[in-house]
Amino acid sequence: MATDQRIVWEYETVRPPREATMEEASDPQELLNEYGREGWEFVNTIEYTGGGTKYLVFKRQAGGDADE
Repeated sequence: MATDQRIVWEYETVRPPREATMEEASDPQELLNEYGREGWEFVNTIEYTGGGTKYLVFKRQAGGDADE
């Protein structure tokens, strides 16, 4: 008999790192690796109207990190 077990996801949105001018995004590699170590997977971006990244979107299975 099959059980109906669904995976439940939680999501996190983070503003991308900015250069000193606050207009240009800096390389997000360090931020991406930090979230990856915590079990988050980068899945998408949310863009400003007219272009530019407003948020980085991450997901992980709910209950993925007890450190929060």
